[in-house]
Amino acid sequence: MGAVTADLISRARAGDGDAFRELTEPHRRELQVHCYRMLGSFQDAEDALQDALLAAWQGFGGFQGRSSIRTWLYRIATNRCLNVRRSASRRPAKEWDVPGVEPPEPTRVGEVVWLQPFPDALLDGAIHVPLGPEARVEQSESISLAFVTALQVLPPRQVAVLVLRDVLGFHAAEVADMLDSTLESVNSALKRARAGLRRRLPAPDREPPPASGSPAEDAVVARFVSAYESADLDALVAMLTDDVFMSMPPMPLEYEGRDVVARFCTGIFGAGRRFDLVPTRANGQPAFGAYLRTPTGIRHGTGLVVVTLSGDRICAMTRFDNSALSWFGLPRSLPSR
Repeated sequence: MGAVTADLISRARAGDGDAFRELTEPHRRELQVHCYRMLGSFQDAEDALQDALLAAWQGFGGFQGRSSIRTWLYRIATNRCLNVRRSASRRPAKEWDVPGVEPPEPTRVGEVVWLQPFPDALLDGAIHVPLGPEARVEQSESISLAFVTALQVLPPRQVAVLVLRDVLGFHAAEVADMLDSTLESVNSALKRARAGLRRRLPAPDREPPPASGSPAEDAVVARFVSAYESADLDALVAMLTDDVFMSMPPMPLEYEGRDVVARFCTGIFGAGRRFDLVPTRANGQPAFGAYLRTPTGIRHGTGLVVVTLSGDRICAMTRFDNSALSWFGLPRSLPSR
């Protein structure tokens, strides 16, 4: 521990809020992403992070320096998230609310209705943190919607162990200490979590997406925007994989397969509904604010669409409601052109 850090710690122990902020601020972004992985909800993650930092401030006198500040903060944040996961008050499902559009019968009803997107703008300094030697999951995969959704259906303790071990690379002994558990219990939970995750994630032989921001990704995005904005159903459907998956939290409707997703899109574009898309990024993936054109020329934000790519095709589309737009710096409506 450096002399500067030691001085900050002694000042923070004495109640110096500025010293405490200086110690914790470098870890804030990565802790927010950690809470998001565990909870799947941008708002819940922000609340859990605030609770964790408050608990850390109030309990700083008890910081013994046996672990690093970072490890100590992860312990507090993880346990705060476990409390949220165990409480029953997650965001409830919403009824279908698109006027004049009758959705097709869903393939199934989704469980993770509280899922929310995470803005890429907040990933800077959070994804490329130095990982421990045990990390196994690619950092880009570890923030993807598919991975975060899969975590949500695992038991809370298994999620904590898997994220701390395989995503962040903490040693098993460190994780056992964070969770007030034993080495055997941590290793057992990790084994079960890995098996549960494998069952939930897409097949590993699926073609990977093009690199983020690459010309290949730009080309797919341009084709998607062109097809969507012109309501060219044939062009849009041609971009979908056979097993394309569509969900729309907090509505629990889920659709799997090109035919039923095509029927869904037919309903959305029916009755002359036309949209403008504003590009952004969520969870390391291309995303778009969707704005419905109106006769007055004003365009109303109806939601945020995140697409998952496999090669030059779309293998998943996730539509979130318009409450997500503000987290991406997108307005609720666009003026007439």
